Amino acid sequence: MRIGLLGGTFNPIHIAHLRIAEEVRESCALDQILFIPAAAPPHKKMVGSVSFHHRCAMTRLAVMDNPAFTVTDMEGRRSGKSYSVDTLTLLREDNPEGEFFFIIGMDSYREIHTWKDYPRLFELAHFVVVGRPGYGPESSPHEFLPTAIQPQFCYDEAPRMLRHRSGNTLIFLKESMLDIASRQIRRLLARNRSIRYLVPDQVTEYIHTHGLYAPGR
Repeated sequence: MRIGLLGGTFNPIHIAHLRIAEEVRESCALDQILFIPAAAPPHKKMVGSVSFHHRCAMTRLAVMDNPAFTVTDMEGRRSGKSYSVDTLTLLREDNPEGEFFFIIGMDSYREIHTWKDYPRLFELAHFVVVGRPGYGPESSPHEFLPTAIQPQFCYDEAPRMLRHRSGNTLIFLKESMLDIASRQIRRLLARNRSIRYLVPDQVTEYIHTHGLYAPGR
């Protein structure tokens, strides 16, 4: 099975997350997209008091109408920081026959050298780098590869693709790049503004029911 992995704080999940997942699923002919809410993200300070439980619940609500989308709470079931290399290692142990595609935005990819044990990430999964507003795919796929691991890659026959010595690929996609950010949604909610059409309706209902991101919280 070809499985896309989309991690994030999802604080809250929004339409751009879902659209990226759908476009990568289609472009890479994936069977499934697994959303992985981060319990304790090592590279991002959690804003507000929204718990992992709520973020995971919102993510489940957001994907419930797509049979190709599913959610795991695996990062909330282990202690310590939610390092991607640990998550990928566990996923491969649980599903050794699976073919994993790790989905990452261009902004995060440019900082991959700061991630824990980053060279091993490319051995554990294919990488799918998607453009983000202000961070479009660059002219050279090699450009933001850390110097230390560049010799491990060579150009593939397909355009905008590199192949790692493990056989995994590094794929660059330019998708719709909807300019929506979770911080934008939190700011609107803090000012009692509408978030309609930015998040799925069921997520909006959950936010209001539980008083998440309300002014003064």
